[in-house]
Amino acid sequence: MKTGLRTKQKGAAAIEFALVFVVFFAVFYGVVSYSLPLLLMQSFHHSTAEAVRRSVALDPTVSPSTYTADVQARALTVLGEQLSWVPTGLKGSVQKTAVYSAGVLTVTVSLPSSALSTVLPVLVLPGNIRVPNLPTTLTAQSSLQF
Repeated sequence: MKTGLRTKQKGAAAIEFALVFVVFFAVFYGVVSYSLPLLLMQSFHHSTAEAVRRSVALDPTVSPSTYTADVQARALTVLGEQLSWVPTGLKGSVQKTAVYSAGVLTVTVSLPSSALSTVLPVLVLPGNIRVPNLPTTLTAQSSLQF
């Protein structure tokens, strides 16, 4: 009698594994695919804040035109240092700007989310659900008035 039950249950383990694997893979892929954009955004915010902070340390007694150029150049240099870890596939797409006008330094870093598809493939689930579902541009900005 036991033998008959075993033959009826023979494929149950494979079916259970297939169902559990699909759920596990979807959760794992979601965690991995959202971690890189979140890491990039956190790094962009930190980089812009650090660029603004370190640009304040320049000597303001020089001529205004030289000071403006120095502040902007220093901010872009700091951004380059802070974002040196970004994967080479994305470095060309990262846009860095530093604008010093009327005593306000504004530093911006942006990356089109379409550039992420070269490093991280987008998974399209049934119902046209995209993982990761990102905004068109990942942007971070910091400003300081001095």
